[in-house]
Amino acid sequence: MLADLHNHSCLSPCGSLELSPRILVETAASKNIGLLALTDHNSSLNSPAFDYHCKRLGVIPLYGMEVTTQEEIHMVTLFSQLEAAMAFGDYIYSIITPFLNNPEKTGDQVYVDEDDNILGEVEYFLPNAAEISVDVLSAKADEYSGIVIPAHIDRPAFSMTSQLGVLVQGSWAAVECVRIPPLSRFGDLNSPLLETYNYPLITGSDAHYPEHIGRRPFKLDAAEEELLPKGRENGVDLTAFKKALQRRS
Repeated sequence: MLADLHNHSCLSPCGSLELSPRILVETAASKNIGLLALTDHNSSLNSPAFDYHCKRLGVIPLYGMEVTTQEEIHMVTLFSQLEAAMAFGDYIYSIITPFLNNPEKTGDQVYVDEDDNILGEVEYFLPNAAEISVDVLSAKADEYSGIVIPAHIDRPAFSMTSQLGVLVQGSWAAVECVRIPPLSRFGDLNSPLLETYNYPLITGSDAHYPEHIGRRPFKLDAAEEELLPKGRENGVDLTAFKKALQRRS
């Protein structure tokens, strides 16, 4: 199946107000993406609407967020259960830098219902760094039965390689790249390849606007029955999901 694990919505201030969870799921479904994640910056408040539309259209959902660590590294953090994602989102919001958002300068941060009606707006600027390091994030996500994937490691900003110079080894389920194999300097075809330590490599659309949806999905060698052994109502079996990712190594 096609999978895409990195997408934003109107909750992320750098994204489009037109990109509601409904638009995300409907567009992804029209492009035959079978496994989809919503990963707004440091918040999961649009996950309930996302869940509704995934169930409506038969798309398998993963819920999460793109956490900004104290090193200013973006990390895709995913959960199979909506409740776990919401609880982890509350935790991350409690430890982000309490800098008020100014919608006129930095963009709106709205969360919506399944009909795109605005339910509220988040007070603190969501892309701010949270007071949690990369290594602690992995352990903390595990407490909530989640998995962590370093985001866009071959980008020159907010990536593990831009901030630390290398891909740091950890209990990552996979490593996200813009280009496979990833270059040490994005866009420079003469640069050497990054050392990725045989982690499964995936791509992600990192959609911020409707036209971004489905631009970089990846193929996951897994059947629905493998990922959902207890049925859709019980969510993705993350152990089976990680095994499927390992087949990309």
